[in-house]
Amino acid sequence: MQFALPPRRNLHAPYPNSSRLSFQRRRQLKAVAILGFTLLAVFFLLSQILYSSTGTSAVPAGTPSIVLVTVLDRALWSDNYIQKIIKNREDYAKRHGYTNFFANWSDYEPSLEGSPRSWGMVPAMRHAMASHPYSKYFFYLDTHALIMNPSQPLESHLLDKNRLESLIQKDVSVVPPDSIIKTFSHLQPEDIDLIITTDNEDMNPGSFVLKQGEFSRFLLDVWFDPLYRNYNFAKAETHALDHIVQWHPTVLSRLALVPQRIINAYSKESNGAGKDGSYKEGDFIIRFFGCDSDPKRNCEKELDPYYNLWAKKLKNE
Repeated sequence: MQFALPPRRNLHAPYPNSSRLSFQRRRQLKAVAILGFTLLAVFFLLSQILYSSTGTSAVPAGTPSIVLVTVLDRALWSDNYIQKIIKNREDYAKRHGYTNFFANWSDYEPSLEGSPRSWGMVPAMRHAMASHPYSKYFFYLDTHALIMNPSQPLESHLLDKNRLESLIQKDVSVVPPDSIIKTFSHLQPEDIDLIITTDNEDMNPGSFVLKQGEFSRFLLDVWFDPLYRNYNFAKAETHALDHIVQWHPTVLSRLALVPQRIINAYSKESNGAGKDGSYKEGDFIIRFFGCDSDPKRNCEKELDPYYNLWAKKLKNE
């Protein structure tokens, strides 16, 4: 006697074949992976092309091209005096799309290791560059100085290629009046990373411009080396810079000396101005050089009449 077997149930009939589905998914995942890898590779190649063509990585939108660096001494100077300096710098930066880096001398005292506190300007510049890695130029300006011609952007006043070419002082003594080491006669604007002036005795780093890059990091590291800070130069970081520039052609080859009144005009009370280095109405900067080291002078009193002139210009605009 035979019994009819029940019909077999095809459990998979309503659904697609599992091996086929798995194969399709693998193909889709593989395609997505290839597409993702291709996009990453294209992005990487484009970033490398941009880097090789400009020498820097892509600059984020809104990055200021110029940073003004000022080191303040809140323990020594009155708040009123410091606020005047800050207002002067902030107005200038706002006009031209720059930014400010305000530091305190006390921030760098631990790293000075007993050296004169004036050395603090060097790590302050390095600090500013680390804080603004995509900005191109850093303009250090001593606390005891005012920007008197705020409508003048630094680009057209100093950094423009044609303008800088007209200002570079070639084949002149690095340390006046008669240093045997002279600036190179073949310098071109594209060679320059450090722009500074001299007075009647030295290069004076109370006002200078440094371009972001490997050279600037090298210079600041060398300048701040303990060997120089502990050498007891009579004028500390000023004489150290004189020495470095005269003995290191690498530095001299990236240096532009410009006329003093371009970025470092001395007030009438300041001794040591170079030839045609004293402030005249309309100049970009006035600097009260030495007002903080001469007991017969008072920085705040010397600054006030010029600050009032500057403030009057703002009201009349």
